[in-house]
Amino acid sequence: MAQLAQANAFRPRAPWGDAVMREFVLALDPVNALAETSAGFVWRLRPGEGHGAVVVEGDGAPVLVNCSVWESYAPLHEFVYRSAHAEYLRNRSRWFEPVPQPAAVLWWVDDGSEPTAAQAIARLRYLQRHGPSARAFGMRQRFEPDGRPSARRQGPRDRPPWRPADRRR
Repeated sequence: MAQLAQANAFRPRAPWGDAVMREFVLALDPVNALAETSAGFVWRLRPGEGHGAVVVEGDGAPVLVNCSVWESYAPLHEFVYRSAHAEYLRNRSRWFEPVPQPAAVLWWVDDGSEPTAAQAIARLRYLQRHGPSARAFGMRQRFEPDGRPSARRQGPRDRPPWRPADRRR
């Protein structure tokens, strides 16, 4: 059976210990604990430095990589948009620089898989270069584990950012 991997990557506005990052850094452990106790949560990439986030070097600047695995899309969606995590998501511009979009990627993995930060970045770059496919997709245009596009209504708010809206009336 397949499980859903998700990853996102962001560039911090300041070094980890800077006052600009304080609110975010203080929220890491509680938000990670919330994820880990959420229905459908399977696994998350853990840091080696004890601060709750995986930081890798990207193009000469640090990049925060968040990667986790979920049983399916529904519990991931519930955590991301319906839990206390949503408030931090809405305020991410306080702590992170703008990055190329999309900044989050989803893909299906075999049960028990634990993607690395390098694998997560590779999937994200693939999505940014090629758009959504069964190999790498986003929250708005998803695919099933067998590679078929998910049956989901695609309303005006659901248009991927790399496709212009149809302006004909």
